[in-house]
Amino acid sequence: MNECPHVPALPHPEPEALSDTCPECLAVGSHPVQLRKCLVCGHVGCCDSSPYQHTTRHFEETGHPVMRSFEEGEDWRWCFVDQLIVR
Repeated sequence: MNECPHVPALPHPEPEALSDTCPECLAVGSHPVQLRKCLVCGHVGCCDSSPYQHTTRHFEETGHPVMRSFEEGEDWRWCFVDQLIVR
């Protein structure tokens, strides 16, 4: 895994998830394929395999750079700015 300058700037402790699923998918009647959690604010959104790609949209709207998989048993993180899986 890689390091990027955005990880040290993340809040500690990690923010709590704001929901247990993608609220934007619920609002439009879609089903999220996989969930991701923003490590800046705790927003939960669907991944890019989902029809609406709400996690990527959240990054584009907020600039929050790093997310973590919100799937059970997974703990990898992705930096949208650096396009890297990060520590």
